[in-house]
Amino acid sequence: MKIALAQINNTIGDFDGNLGLIVQNIQKARQKKVDLIVFPELSLSGYPPRDLVEYRSFVDKNIQSLKELLQHAENISCIVGYVDRNPHIVGKKYVNAAALIVNGKIAGTYAKRLLPNYDVFDEQRYFESGKESGVFDFKGMKVGLTICEDFWNDKQFWKKGLYDFDPVQDQIGKGAQLLINIAASPFSLNKEDVRRHLMQSKARQYKVPVFYINLVGGNDELIFDGNSYVFDGKGHLIAEGLSFQEDFLIVDTEQLKPLSSMRKIDDSENLFNALVLGVRDYFKKCGFKQAVLGLSGGIDSALVAVIAVEALGADNVMGVLMPSMYSSQGSIKDAQDLARNLKISTEIISIEDIYKSYENVFKRLFPGRPPDITEENIQARIRGNLLMAISNKKGALLLSTGNKSELGVGYCTLYGDMSGGLSVISDLPKTAVYDVVRYLNGRQKIIPQAIVEKPPSAELKPNQKDQDSLPPYNLLDAILKCYVEDHLDFQQIVEQGYDFNTVKKVMELVDRSEFKRRQASPGLRVTEKAFGMGRRFPIARKISL
Repeated sequence: MKIALAQINNTIGDFDGNLGLIVQNIQKARQKKVDLIVFPELSLSGYPPRDLVEYRSFVDKNIQSLKELLQHAENISCIVGYVDRNPHIVGKKYVNAAALIVNGKIAGTYAKRLLPNYDVFDEQRYFESGKESGVFDFKGMKVGLTICEDFWNDKQFWKKGLYDFDPVQDQIGKGAQLLINIAASPFSLNKEDVRRHLMQSKARQYKVPVFYINLVGGNDELIFDGNSYVFDGKGHLIAEGLSFQEDFLIVDTEQLKPLSSMRKIDDSENLFNALVLGVRDYFKKCGFKQAVLGLSGGIDSALVAVIAVEALGADNVMGVLMPSMYSSQGSIKDAQDLARNLKISTEIISIEDIYKSYENVFKRLFPGRPPDITEENIQARIRGNLLMAISNKKGALLLSTGNKSELGVGYCTLYGDMSGGLSVISDLPKTAVYDVVRYLNGRQKIIPQAIVEKPPSAELKPNQKDQDSLPPYNLLDAILKCYVEDHLDFQQIVEQGYDFNTVKKVMELVDRSEFKRRQASPGLRVTEKAFGMGRRFPIARKISL
């Protein structure tokens, strides 16, 4: 039989739009004489719906969309994800479900059995675990249907499973001859390889074809990369979906021909494409068209500008230069050169006079006290206020340009450079910023080399350099990865060979800055552990790790 995988980009709660997208792909599949078309997890409602599930009207509209879909599914079969009511008296009210629709009628439903409850996932908060195996007779074949996490509890693939039950193993035991997994698996660096190897391992282990369909698109902090796969029973790759784009794959189960090669994409290219998709969809799904950002002449704002232009077009991006008495002429020129390369509009606003008015107030307010970080932060806050004023007047979303290294140790100013509606590179360590910029300049010289080569500086006081206050970024990022992403404590990090005092300083800065991160704008997630919805630490605490 011919099976199509529809790798779609839906919007949470846009039931009419999501249904239209699904119907459009069903029509395409019908024209291609497809027997079964498969859509991603929660394709009708969007993923993750989070607390919207607590509202009856949301669930009702989602179920009504399923009923409307039946009218468009004659002479074809499809699998679609949706939120269903829990048929059992005990447990949560709803389940994360999939419906098998055959010729306009629901032939069966399946409720997700393994509900992830870690990092950015919170499904046990909303859903009840399914009880049925999910094996269906279809076209003379037993098909095992699972939803995302159901596929991930493979005791041969992982050293330690999270659950005491394997839905796939259960389905194989019940005679499944083909496995279909519908997913909404968010992107993080290197996760694509893990997914691919997991699917391949299952296919080889059970000697059955595996069809994996993943969502694509940005939903708030989460970015879904697509990268759907089909493997034959020997683990050969038969088809693969595009990365960060919608796609439509058709595979005939009677003609499983392996691909000659497996696509490999550079890490920096993946990061760039993920961030572009995240920005584009955040704007589209939130109703914004234009972006504004501060251009300092530094590498972080330069990268954010490039991402914004790629996502929105140069006509929709505005860069604002806000020099002070400490800004070097080189930084101003570099920012102007970048703007010319990108063909974006710019505005230059000197903050010197505004800053002097603050100085006059401070002389009266803080008599006899020398300048310190207070005066530095005021400069950042002046810039933040100006940018927010432009954002308000023009209806343009302000993009924050801080990176993960700065956010991690609090090297950023609340209501200053942290102002904004979206933090584009807040999950990109400084070293990765340089990697992505080198990739971009290797493709086309777009970011002036002077920006890449100059030592990083906030330019808030004379001759200031980031490394006056912080360890070198390669060292800082390595320690941050140990602490934030790998969850190593102080002793474990020191045992990795890092200096005792440096580790202590970095960890203290991370802990002390929790209150800042709690007030930061949403940031696009591209690593396994981002600051934001997947990392939950108390602000008021005493324990030292």
